[in-house]
Amino acid sequence: MTHAVTAPRTGAIQLRLVVHAEDLDAALALYRDALGLETELDLTRPSPDGDARVVVLGAGRATLELINSAQRALIDRLEVGRDAAREVRVGLEVHDARAATAAALTAGAQEIAPPTRTPWGSLNARLEGAAGLQLTLFQQIDPE
Repeated sequence: MTHAVTAPRTGAIQLRLVVHAEDLDAALALYRDALGLETELDLTRPSPDGDARVVVLGAGRATLELINSAQRALIDRLEVGRDAAREVRVGLEVHDARAATAAALTAGAQEIAPPTRTPWGSLNARLEGAAGLQLTLFQQIDPE
C-alpha cells in the first residue's frame, strides 16, 4: 500500500491589511459606519499601555493589485488630473460611488478628486481617509 504525499498549500487564504489608527473611533466612523464595512471581530484586552483594541472589518473579496510607476501615473492622471498616489492606496468597490463618497466626506474624509468616469468602465473617487489611508471608492458602471 502506498501513501500519497500531499504538498502543503502555500497560497493565501485571506488578505488582511493591518492599519494603525491613532483615533480608532474616527476610523470606525468612516470605514464601519459611513462605508458600511461589517465588524467581524472587536476585541479589547488590558495592556501595560492601556486598553489594547482591534477591530477587524469585512470588506468583501480582497485582492492585491501591484502596479508599476507608469500605471500609477496613468491612474492619477485619469482619476485626479495630477500626481496624488502614495505607495499604498486602498480601493473599495461600492454599489454607488457618489453616495459612498458623500457619506465618507460627511464622516471626515477629505476629497482629492470627485467621482470620475474611467476608460476601464468604472466611476472612481479619490479620498484621504481616516488612519492615514488614501482611498479609491469605485463603482463598476460598464461591464468588463
